[in-house]
Amino acid sequence: MKLVPLNKQSKKAQKKYHARNRRDWNGLKPTTRVVKSKKAYDRKKMQKTTIEQD
Repeated sequence: MKLVPLNKQSKKAQKKYHARNRRDWNGLKPTTRVVKSKKAYDRKKMQKTTIEQD
């Protein structure tokens, strides 16, 4: 069996190769793991501080 470079393979074969190497999240949602920027404006944070002061 000859070794064919990945870029010379068919799109279907490339997709199969990349799908095999891709990792599984095991039920975790990666979007929940994103850390929010400290510089971004957060309306809920502002409301929280005003309620605590009252």
